Amino acid sequence: MTMLDDQTTAATWPTAYPEGYAVVDVETTGLARDDRIVSAAVYRLDFRGNVEDHWYTLVNPERDPGPVWIHGLTTDVLAGAPLFPEIAGALAERLDGRVLVAHNAIFDWSMIAREYARAERTAPTRQRLCTIALSKELGLPLPNHKLETLAAHFGVVQERAHHALDDARVLAESFRPSLHAAARSGVRLPLLECRPLTEWSDAPAAPRVGYQASYRQSSWRASRKRPACPYPNPGRYEPGGRLRQGMRVAFSGDTSVDRELLEDRAVEAGLHVATSVSRLTSLLVTNDQHSATSKTVKAASFGTPVIDEAAFTQLLRDVAPAAGQG
Repeated sequence: MTMLDDQTTAATWPTAYPEGYAVVDVETTGLARDDRIVSAAVYRLDFRGNVEDHWYTLVNPERDPGPVWIHGLTTDVLAGAPLFPEIAGALAERLDGRVLVAHNAIFDWSMIAREYARAERTAPTRQRLCTIALSKELGLPLPNHKLETLAAHFGVVQERAHHALDDARVLAESFRPSLHAAARSGVRLPLLECRPLTEWSDAPAAPRVGYQASYRQSSWRASRKRPACPYPNPGRYEPGGRLRQGMRVAFSGDTSVDRELLEDRAVEAGLHVATSVSRLTSLLVTNDQHSATSKTVKAASFGTPVIDEAAFTQLLRDVAPAAGQG
């Protein structure tokens, strides 16, 4: 145990911190919403980040494995692997009652949630923590947010990049000192809610060979163009006030609710979902207001109001009608 760890152990551990973590990594057939998991690994950690056990499995995606040059898993290797419904219970046992921890956690959580939705089950995960967001909260002096960079910062040696078990090990070993640093400094952990998918459209995958189209982004639901917002833009959101139909709302960064579903809710409430921030934008919704994304930078320059997802979903419950509508 290092001196750093001794100091952390001697200190009073924050009572608000979770009681356990499941550090997760999944390898997939691609990055899109209709892609599938080909391998998964979980390191279970106690409340201080100590490793309790680990687990790994291949998963037969029932389709072309996608970027074999990245994950190394060929059709032949995956042919005898279990299907996701066959490992869903074992994975659920390892996630149950723990915070899911992953590097770029929205991706891993989304892939897992979709697999459970296809299997007509629900993952027992209620919260997630992204190690990229945590490194930002800690102000780590990283040149970028790659896993290998985070690992190098903490002196963790990566042996097999893009192998789910080794990636999960590297992340677990990097997360522990991050967690202790947060505890010593009283940093609030950037926990986000994990909501299971409530709808699913599982279109049959077309036969694919090699570099598949879905790896370049496609949709997990039927593609559709949203109709134009029928209400005029009433202007900017006034902090403390109500949203009004016609307001232009932009989203940036990781969200607890699947982004497309969150945008659907906004449209159904009569809001205009904008893909960028301009002087006409009424509101920017982001859970990471301090990140220097193009949208947050523009919002700051234009003076656009910014709120987080939780506040936005509360406001969605009572959107004022458009001017002249009642």
